[in-house]
Amino acid sequence: MIRSLDRWLPAWLTRDRAMRGPQNGPWQVFIAVCDHFEPFHGTDKAGALAAIRQWEQRWPPMVKAFCDASGRGPRHTFFYPVEQYDDEIIERLAALCERTGSEVEVHLHHDSDTAASLKQKLRKGLDDLARHGLLSRNVSGAPRFGFIHGNWALDHSHPTGCHCGVPDELRVLKATGCYADFTMPAAPDPSQTRTINSIYYAKEDGLPKSHDRGVAVECGKTARLADDPDHLLMVQGPLGLNWRWRKHGVLPRIENGDLTTANPPTAVRYRLWTQICPAVKGGGPWIFVKLHTHGGIARNYDMLLGDAMRAFHKLLGLKREFQCNYVTAREMANLVHAAEDGAQGEPGPWLDHVHAPPPRLDRGGEIG
Repeated sequence: MIRSLDRWLPAWLTRDRAMRGPQNGPWQVFIAVCDHFEPFHGTDKAGALAAIRQWEQRWPPMVKAFCDASGRGPRHTFFYPVEQYDDEIIERLAALCERTGSEVEVHLHHDSDTAASLKQKLRKGLDDLARHGLLSRNVSGAPRFGFIHGNWALDHSHPTGCHCGVPDELRVLKATGCYADFTMPAAPDPSQTRTINSIYYAKEDGLPKSHDRGVAVECGKTARLADDPDHLLMVQGPLGLNWRWRKHGVLPRIENGDLTTANPPTAVRYRLWTQICPAVKGGGPWIFVKLHTHGGIARNYDMLLGDAMRAFHKLLGLKREFQCNYVTAREMANLVHAAEDGAQGEPGPWLDHVHAPPPRLDRGGEIG
């Protein structure tokens, strides 16, 4: 069906429409911008360097100009395509993160792989990023990472069979140190899952698209699955119909959490995000808003680093019904696990709950 509506519209139409209200304090809204950061997209090394310069010049002032409910500046997570590794680009990106409290995670485009060849690609990518002091580490020093699949085709989920090749990809990711996947939503791409607006554990079943369904995170019940080799935490962004922004004034537009020049963040979108994005079942009043963008290309970084985003940050400072908190993807995953463990209230003590900051970020810098 056009725009993959058959895959996710039934879930949207049967969703729980209960309105959120205060419970044990105000709602905390966690915003993580997960960037499919591809500075080599449609360009060469000179073009990639030009993109990095834009971020170096314009992102630190943005971080210093605004703050969230706890006094922290905006955060950004650069999911870098590890198959496009370049030493100079990554070192400059790492230095930018050290200055601003942003982080780098793993993005990968691949096709016609096996589990063995995928492991090889992931391990090389992890080694490349880790050399720059990036990525979280486990107690033995091995990298831990958040993941976004290129072309949306996680776990061999594209109906044409392209862009992956590995139907047990979730297990491979977990075995190589992945703590959570941040790929979804994919709509209008046909790789979109039937599960929407959720944070859940998907169980690898050896078949394509194992993450189509899963077990919703729940306080006091699901934390054990974080260590299960067959389960992977899935952190989804918003997906639904936006009736307050209509095409040709009639048809509702699809809201999929994508930040683009044509569809920048607005008050209308933010209101919908707070209504449909997930909280942990049985947990405190915490809402997890995972957004995505492609910030390595000019038409989008001009929006992300320009007036549209500045206006949005100002708007967030005026919203009193929710307390807005800027987080990285890693911090969002930590807060999910903290909510599973019963944490509530201010998020500060829980930002590093399970997965530690990357070594480079631990060194400090001029973070806002």
